[in-house]
Order: sequence, then C-alpha cells, then structure tokens
Amino acid sequence: MGSFIARQPNGLLCRFSSVVDTITDYNMTDEEYIEMCAEKARKEAKEVLKYHIRPFNCVKEQFVPNNMSNKEFKQIIKKMETPRK
Repeated sequence: MGSFIARQPNGLLCRFSSVVDTITDYNMTDEEYIEMCAEKARKEAKEVLKYHIRPFNCVKEQFVPNNMSNKEFKQIIKKMETPRK
C-alpha cells in the first residue's frame, strides 16, 4: 500500500507515506479523510471509464463456469442485453 493513516495526539488524522518516508497529510478530520479517499476513487473511476473500457464481447469470451453456471451466466447476459427503462 505504501502509506498508513494514524490518529494524531490531538484526535485528528495524518497520512504517513513509506514511499517518501514522511507525513503527506495531517490534521484531517474523519470527514476530510473520507472525502480524500472519495476523491481518489472518483479520479480512478474516471480514468477507468476514459482509458480502460473493454468491448462487451470480452465478457462473453473470457467467462469460465467455475463460480457461476452457464445457465446463470446466460440469464445475466440476457438481462444485460435488455435496455433499461
């Protein structure tokens, strides 16, 4: 992971990075930390949507019936191909 969050003596939070071996964020409230994580997740999700979307055929081609039966897979595929209302 390369970092950890610690509760400071004043009750707030800090982030310590083992990559740069120092504090990178400090005096964060719980809510500020949650928002920092949410923003990171938003950026990552936007990057996935922009650069890493695969064609739907990959789903069909790479399915292996180890953790789901063929029948269940086909049922889900049918639902996925039906337009949402």
